[in-house]
Amino acid sequence: LKSLLIQYNLGIAAVNVNVKAEPEFRNGGLTSTDPAVRRNAVQFIRDAKDFAQSVGADKVTCCPLGDGYEFAFQCDYARMWRFLIETFGEAGAYKPEIPLFIEYKPSETRGHCFVDTAAKALCLLNDIGIKEMGITMDYGHSKYGQENPAEVVALLAKSRFPYYIHINDNNGRWDWDLMVASHNFLEYVEFIYYVQEYGYSDFLTSDTSPTRWDIRGTFEANARMTRKIWDRLNGLDRMEFAGLIRGGDFLKTWKFVEANIFKL
Repeated sequence: LKSLLIQYNLGIAAVNVNVKAEPEFRNGGLTSTDPAVRRNAVQFIRDAKDFAQSVGADKVTCCPLGDGYEFAFQCDYARMWRFLIETFGEAGAYKPEIPLFIEYKPSETRGHCFVDTAAKALCLLNDIGIKEMGITMDYGHSKYGQENPAEVVALLAKSRFPYYIHINDNNGRWDWDLMVASHNFLEYVEFIYYVQEYGYSDFLTSDTSPTRWDIRGTFEANARMTRKIWDRLNGLDRMEFAGLIRGGDFLKTWKFVEANIFKL
């Protein structure tokens, strides 16, 4: 991998570690009631940190998709939360120079994931108390979870923890990992606006699944659309726009959007 990175002059945004696919993680890895399984899940993340360090990545991200539930009375919620604090805490404390970012998602592979919202992910990091940890915010997870991605950016930016962003889109019914702005154009524009406002400087990583389309063309579309939106927003009178947003008269704001974003 290192030789390929050198050959093509590439870097790595993050190393993603899955704790869900192995049979022992079927009923939860980081929150398994079996201490040996929990230790194995933590070791997966530690191994990912070792790998990230060896290939020059500056972070590891983990979405605990196997940790959740399907039914009422299926688990002791407080106990599961304590397990999350302990396991993610152990993993996050290992090689803190390679921060661990927790990615939240409403469901998959469990009917309901324990870490399902940005607010809950922040609560978890606050309880863990390791400053070298962060949150991976996936635009599609946020839309699928009925959040407002722009509002989430503001929430994360005002927290004491770093955040890392995946970009894609969906119809709000499932995490389809479609091309950016293909379903939620104006919401994506607002999202990028606040990404700019809060000075986000990490990668906007395309977490997109081109199952029916050309792979290269799909990722080029993400970059192309995001860049065009980025440049258009940079061309606005930001002071005027911010004043309108704060002013409370949305009809005036909408006129500005019509003229300056839609260019109608």
